[in-house]
Amino acid sequence: MQLDFDAAFDFYQKHINRSDFFQLLKERNLKTSGSVPSIAWELFGSILTGKKEKSGYGADLEGVEIKSAITGSSFEYQYHLNTGLEKLREDQVVDHFFCSYSADYQSFNVFFATGTMLSPFFSKWIPEYLSNYNKMAVSASLDIATELDTAAGLDSSKRRQRFRRSIPYGWVMNNSNLLMTVNDGKLSSKIC
Repeated sequence: MQLDFDAAFDFYQKHINRSDFFQLLKERNLKTSGSVPSIAWELFGSILTGKKEKSGYGADLEGVEIKSAITGSSFEYQYHLNTGLEKLREDQVVDHFFCSYSADYQSFNVFFATGTMLSPFFSKWIPEYLSNYNKMAVSASLDIATELDTAAGLDSSKRRQRFRRSIPYGWVMNNSNLLMTVNDGKLSSKIC
Protein backbone atom coordinates (compact mmCIF):
# COMPACT_ATOMS: atom_id res chain seq x y z
CA MET A 1 0.00 0.00 0.00
CA GLN A 2 1.38 3.39 -1.00
CA LEU A 3 1.07 5.94 1.82
CA ASP A 4 0.80 9.71 1.28
CA PHE A 5 2.44 11.11 4.40
CA ASP A 6 2.67 14.66 3.08
CA ALA A 7 -1.03 14.95 2.19
CA ALA A 8 -2.00 13.40 5.53
CA PHE A 9 0.27 15.81 7.41
CA ASP A 10 -1.21 18.73 5.47
CA PHE A 11 -4.69 17.58 6.54
CA TYR A 12 -3.47 17.36 10.15
CA GLN A 13 -2.15 20.93 10.02
CA LYS A 14 -5.40 22.33 8.59
CA HIS A 15 -8.07 20.27 10.32
CA ILE A 16 -6.74 18.51 13.42
CA ASN A 17 -4.13 20.88 14.84
CA ARG A 18 -6.51 23.82 15.21
CA SER A 19 -4.39 26.06 17.46
CA ASP A 20 -6.83 29.00 17.51
CA PHE A 21 -9.72 26.74 18.51
CA PHE A 22 -7.61 25.02 21.17
CA GLN A 23 -6.57 28.40 22.56
CA LEU A 24 -10.24 29.37 22.94
CA LEU A 25 -10.91 26.12 24.78
CA LYS A 26 -7.95 26.72 27.07
CA GLU A 27 -9.02 30.31 27.83
CA ARG A 28 -12.37 28.98 29.02
CA ASN A 29 -10.86 26.12 31.03
CA LEU A 30 -12.24 23.51 28.61
CA LYS A 31 -10.26 20.43 27.62
CA THR A 32 -8.80 20.06 24.13
CA SER A 33 -8.66 16.29 24.51
CA GLY A 34 -11.67 14.81 22.75
CA SER A 35 -12.34 17.95 20.70
CA VAL A 36 -11.25 16.21 17.48
CA PRO A 37 -13.90 13.64 16.51
CA SER A 38 -12.99 10.14 15.37
CA ILE A 39 -14.29 10.92 11.86
CA ALA A 40 -11.41 13.43 11.50
CA TRP A 41 -8.92 10.63 12.21
CA GLU A 42 -10.76 8.39 9.74
CA LEU A 43 -10.44 11.11 7.09
CA PHE A 44 -6.75 11.47 8.02
CA GLY A 45 -6.40 7.70 7.52
CA SER A 46 -8.23 7.86 4.21
CA ILE A 47 -5.85 10.55 2.95
CA LEU A 48 -2.83 8.64 4.27
CA THR A 49 -3.84 5.32 2.70
CA GLY A 50 -5.75 6.54 -0.35
CA LYS A 51 -8.66 4.30 0.69
CA LYS A 52 -12.28 5.45 0.63
CA GLU A 53 -15.13 4.63 2.93
CA LYS A 54 -16.43 1.11 2.64
CA SER A 55 -20.16 0.84 2.03
CA GLY A 56 -22.22 -0.95 4.64
CA TYR A 57 -21.01 -2.15 8.02
CA GLY A 58 -17.50 -3.20 8.91
CA ALA A 59 -14.12 -1.57 8.54
CA ASP A 60 -13.98 2.23 8.30
CA LEU A 61 -12.35 2.18 4.87
CA GLU A 62 -11.88 -0.36 2.09
CA GLY A 63 -9.64 -2.94 3.78
CA VAL A 64 -8.57 -0.55 6.54
CA GLU A 65 -9.71 0.10 10.12
CA ILE A 66 -8.66 3.42 11.73
CA LYS A 67 -8.42 3.74 15.51
CA SER A 68 -7.50 6.81 17.54
CA ALA A 69 -6.85 7.41 21.23
CA ILE A 70 -4.91 9.70 23.49
CA THR A 71 -1.34 8.48 24.04
CA GLY A 72 -1.26 5.73 26.64
CA SER A 73 -4.92 4.77 26.20
CA SER A 74 -6.15 1.58 24.62
CA PHE A 75 -7.91 1.48 21.25
CA GLU A 76 -11.58 0.57 21.53
CA TYR A 77 -13.49 -1.70 19.17
CA GLN A 78 -17.29 -1.90 19.26
CA TYR A 79 -19.43 -4.70 17.91
CA HIS A 80 -23.20 -4.50 17.49
CA LEU A 81 -25.80 -7.21 17.92
CA ASN A 82 -26.62 -7.89 14.27
CA THR A 83 -23.31 -7.06 12.54
CA GLY A 84 -20.66 -7.73 15.18
CA LEU A 85 -19.71 -11.28 14.29
CA GLU A 86 -19.12 -10.36 10.65
CA LYS A 87 -17.05 -7.35 11.76
CA LEU A 88 -14.96 -9.47 14.14
CA ARG A 89 -14.15 -11.83 11.27
CA GLU A 90 -13.38 -8.91 8.94
CA ASP A 91 -11.08 -7.32 11.54
CA GLN A 92 -8.88 -10.43 11.29
CA VAL A 93 -8.05 -9.68 7.64
CA VAL A 94 -8.09 -5.87 7.22
CA ASP A 95 -5.19 -3.56 8.01
CA HIS A 96 -5.34 -1.48 11.21
CA PHE A 97 -3.91 2.00 11.68
CA PHE A 98 -3.62 3.34 15.22
CA CYS A 99 -3.34 7.11 15.76
CA SER A 100 -2.03 7.88 19.23
CA TYR A 101 -2.16 11.62 20.00
CA SER A 102 -1.15 13.97 22.82
CA ALA A 103 -3.85 15.81 24.78
CA ASP A 104 -3.08 19.04 22.90
CA TYR A 105 -2.83 17.29 19.49
CA GLN A 106 0.65 18.77 18.96
CA SER A 107 2.21 15.32 18.82
CA PHE A 108 1.05 11.95 17.55
CA ASN A 109 2.23 8.63 16.22
CA VAL A 110 0.65 6.42 13.58
CA PHE A 111 1.16 2.67 13.99
CA PHE A 112 0.26 -0.14 11.59
CA ALA A 113 -0.71 -3.76 12.21
CA THR A 114 -2.22 -6.36 9.93
CA GLY A 115 -5.38 -8.18 10.87
CA THR A 116 -3.32 -11.34 11.09
CA MET A 117 -1.11 -9.75 13.75
CA LEU A 118 -4.24 -8.83 15.74
CA SER A 119 -6.09 -12.08 15.08
CA PRO A 120 -5.43 -13.53 18.58
CA PHE A 121 -7.45 -10.65 20.06
CA PHE A 122 -10.36 -11.04 17.65
CA SER A 123 -10.40 -14.83 17.92
CA LYS A 124 -10.61 -14.52 21.70
CA TRP A 125 -13.39 -11.94 21.44
CA ILE A 126 -15.67 -14.03 19.17
CA PRO A 127 -16.94 -16.39 21.89
CA GLU A 128 -17.21 -13.44 24.30
CA TYR A 129 -19.28 -11.55 21.72
CA LEU A 130 -21.55 -14.56 21.19
CA SER A 131 -21.96 -14.98 24.93
CA ASN A 132 -22.66 -11.25 25.41
CA TYR A 133 -25.61 -11.44 23.06
CA ASN A 134 -26.63 -14.95 24.15
CA LYS A 135 -26.09 -16.11 20.56
CA MET A 136 -24.58 -19.46 21.48
CA ALA A 137 -26.03 -22.91 21.43
CA VAL A 138 -23.74 -25.33 23.18
CA SER A 139 -23.81 -28.93 22.15
CA ALA A 140 -23.42 -30.95 25.33
CA SER A 141 -22.07 -34.00 23.52
CA LEU A 142 -19.53 -32.12 21.38
CA ASP A 143 -18.91 -29.17 23.72
CA ILE A 144 -18.74 -26.73 20.82
CA ALA A 145 -20.47 -23.41 20.30
CA THR A 146 -22.36 -22.50 17.17
CA GLU A 147 -23.94 -19.18 16.31
CA LEU A 148 -27.70 -18.94 16.36
CA ASP A 149 -29.24 -17.32 13.30
CA THR A 150 -31.74 -15.23 15.21
CA ALA A 151 -31.75 -13.02 18.23
CA ALA A 152 -34.96 -14.67 19.43
CA GLY A 153 -34.98 -15.44 23.10
CA LEU A 154 -32.38 -12.83 24.01
CA ASP A 155 -32.92 -11.42 27.47
CA SER A 156 -32.33 -7.75 26.68
CA SER A 157 -31.94 -6.87 30.35
CA LYS A 158 -28.81 -9.04 30.55
CA ARG A 159 -27.03 -8.00 27.37
CA ARG A 160 -25.16 -4.82 26.68
CA GLN A 161 -26.20 -2.64 23.77
CA ARG A 162 -22.71 -2.85 22.30
CA PHE A 163 -19.94 -5.34 22.83
CA ARG A 164 -16.73 -3.39 23.48
CA ARG A 165 -13.15 -4.58 23.70
CA SER A 166 -9.79 -2.85 23.41
CA ILE A 167 -6.30 -3.37 22.04
CA PRO A 168 -3.86 -2.17 24.72
CA TYR A 169 -1.61 0.78 23.91
CA GLY A 170 1.39 -1.23 25.13
CA TRP A 171 0.66 -4.00 22.62
CA VAL A 172 0.44 -1.47 19.79
CA MET A 173 3.71 0.18 20.88
CA ASN A 174 5.58 -3.11 21.18
CA ASN A 175 4.15 -5.16 18.32
CA SER A 176 2.99 -2.92 15.50
CA ASN A 177 5.01 -0.85 13.04
CA LEU A 178 5.55 2.85 13.68
CA LEU A 179 4.83 4.65 10.39
CA MET A 180 4.71 8.34 11.21
CA THR A 181 5.63 10.68 14.05
CA VAL A 182 4.63 14.30 14.59
CA ASN A 183 6.29 16.21 17.43
CA ASP A 184 5.40 19.78 18.41
CA GLY A 185 3.25 20.12 15.30
CA LYS A 186 6.08 19.15 12.94
CA LEU A 187 6.44 15.97 10.89
CA SER A 188 9.53 14.41 12.43
CA SER A 189 9.57 10.96 10.86
CA LYS A 190 7.83 8.86 8.28
CA ILE A 191 8.64 5.25 7.50
CA CYS A 192 8.05 4.37 3.88
